[in-house]
Amino acid sequence: MPKEINYSINKGINRPIEFRGLRGQYIIILAIGLLALLMGFSIIYIAGVPLYFGVPAVLMCGSGLFGIVYRLNAKYGQYGLMKAMALRKVPTVIYSMNRKRIFEQLKKSVG
Repeated sequence: MPKEINYSINKGINRPIEFRGLRGQYIIILAIGLLALLMGFSIIYIAGVPLYFGVPAVLMCGSGLFGIVYRLNAKYGQYGLMKAMALRKVPTVIYSMNRKRIFEQLKKSVG
């Protein structure tokens, strides 16, 4: 009888969830992508497309998904992707015709 394989998911208290090198949000991104691939394959199968075309297409998309998710994980780390997305929303320059109006609005929003 083959030996049972155990995967460790959590490595300690107050540490992020890690599975096979993926951390936190990337596990969720990969799971959503795999569900989308499953739904896509089922739609292709129900539509009557031959399996000779459907299976290789899903395998190529799946390997692309794994490659992209692991590359994002290596590039940005656990929270870096969220920080990069938030940084895109920060304006680079604020233009104002009247300085007094800007400071009055800042005081209202802070106080």
